[in-house]
Amino acid sequence: MADQETTNTVADALVERLRVWGVPRVFGYAGDGIDPLLAALRRAGGDPEFVPVRHEEMAAFMASGHAKYTGSPGVCLATQGPGAIHLLGGLYDAKLDRRPVVAIVGQVVSTALGSGYLQEVDLHTLFKDVCGQYLQTAFAPEQFPMILDNAMRTAIAEGTPTCVIVPHDVQRAEMPEQIPHAHGVVPSSAVIARPRVLPADADLGRAADLLNQGRRVALLVGRGAAGAGPEVERVVDLLGAGVTVSLVGKPVLPEDAPWHTGVMGHLGTTASAELMAGCDTLLIVGSNDPWTEFYPEPGQARAVQIDLDARVVGGKYPVEVPLVGDTTETLRALIPLLARKTDRGWHEQVTGSVSRWRSLAQRRAKDPADPLNPQLVVRELSDHLPARARVAVDVGSTTYWYARHLALPPGTPAHVSSYLASMGCAMPYALAAKLDAPDRPVVALVGDGAMQMNGLLELITVADRWRSWADPRFVVLVLHNRDLSEVSWEQREMEGDPRFPTSQRVPDFPYAAYADLLGLRGIRVDSPRQVTSAWREAFDADRPVVVEAVVDAAVPLLAPHLPDDKADKMYQGLSRESDDGGAREHLFRQREEEGHDDRARQTAAH
Repeated sequence: MADQETTNTVADALVERLRVWGVPRVFGYAGDGIDPLLAALRRAGGDPEFVPVRHEEMAAFMASGHAKYTGSPGVCLATQGPGAIHLLGGLYDAKLDRRPVVAIVGQVVSTALGSGYLQEVDLHTLFKDVCGQYLQTAFAPEQFPMILDNAMRTAIAEGTPTCVIVPHDVQRAEMPEQIPHAHGVVPSSAVIARPRVLPADADLGRAADLLNQGRRVALLVGRGAAGAGPEVERVVDLLGAGVTVSLVGKPVLPEDAPWHTGVMGHLGTTASAELMAGCDTLLIVGSNDPWTEFYPEPGQARAVQIDLDARVVGGKYPVEVPLVGDTTETLRALIPLLARKTDRGWHEQVTGSVSRWRSLAQRRAKDPADPLNPQLVVRELSDHLPARARVAVDVGSTTYWYARHLALPPGTPAHVSSYLASMGCAMPYALAAKLDAPDRPVVALVGDGAMQMNGLLELITVADRWRSWADPRFVVLVLHNRDLSEVSWEQREMEGDPRFPTSQRVPDFPYAAYADLLGLRGIRVDSPRQVTSAWREAFDADRPVVVEAVVDAAVPLLAPHLPDDKADKMYQGLSRESDDGGAREHLFRQREEEGHDDRARQTAAH
């Protein structure tokens, strides 16, 4: 019998509309609730490509990662019920980091809705928060392509995840050759444009007056300043200012400038803490950093904030002059109004802080550890990152070492789950980055907890796909310390509690050997002498590599200039541990390097 399959269905129309929007790939996992959509993707012949993952959550994280590396909407696909539920983690990552993602989700046949049918879940209730800007169920073929166009437009315009729910019977329905021109049928087109947004001249004048009056000016730069590097540098030169960056703003500016204090916040640098503590004027450029205790104290510094999103201006620090507009164009309009400061005393103070921090960071990376200092491993990577590399960073202790020790070459994008701070983001991000640009090297920095959470599974995806990549370099660093170390240090610092081994112990696992088993390359490192050669071998390999660095969990995750009361809590927690692995001595040494005499204070207290 001849093949009688229908090829003009709603599912086909949806796939065709994705192609019109320029969507290159769809990340997803198969299920019977989306069988017609999968068939339509098969008929599409790889345009767009369907990328199967090991779990639907990874599909949503890959879609979020695609949006972060490319600036274009990421698309994920899941079946009804459990498949839809599994998307939530990645969708919330996109929502909180304001990235465009479109989720396409199957549903039971529309005639069964409300009956308690197999895998029936109220998807509108499920997604109403995470995809609240646009969430629609398709009930008729005539809703296409309008429903998908609105989901795409909203995702792009608002920087948010949106969701299109398509019941199984609607996916299979025949699509009219032409959408009728009739009452209640809404035509649509696959277009969007960006406005040019600039502040009012009067606001620019007020901002310039405030900045010109400042004697000790600091800039806090976030990812919203991407592309504005030359303008930021010009402002710094005119005002004799110092610059700190948010964690997600780290790739915006090269960190080798003498006025660049590094990342701000709990995982930031002493130089950034000193910049914020000493400034009398603050210019926030494209940042909404949540670490409010690391900003200047309210009342200490007068502030100007530049952001394209009016909703965030003044949201983290008292701001006198809000400037709502594109950061690059706003800075260009502001620069002619700024007067060059002749007194460079503050500038010299900032560069002194930067010099001290860089010496301190170098010493810390060389501190002895058992068996290996994680700071050394990440710091050494700076000398080996290839040109045009892309970096994916997981959440945990890895984030600290990335923030403080990895020097990103100019133009190197790096992404982390920022506001959601979700473990398990680096591997799906890295895959999304690699699939978008198979000719560019990719590096993922992952802790052993995150690697066991889902990274081991997605290594299977790497093993399945790498032979098609123009550049096979896909390097995964696993910091193997058998501990959820960020949680352990948070318990000590925030609660004064000892580490709870039952909760934080990560089971031992042979990460390098597992890579070898999959046909990849595994390199195990447990000595400082092996670090340089390991990185060299990893980037010279003819296939993806897992670098398993066996590192010391006792190396502290210490906030810069940690207040004494918080340090006392750390010591209190450590004193209640039967074996702290040398963590107490590491903590003493790092605090002493910052000028705190903890040993004397602890002795007096006892």
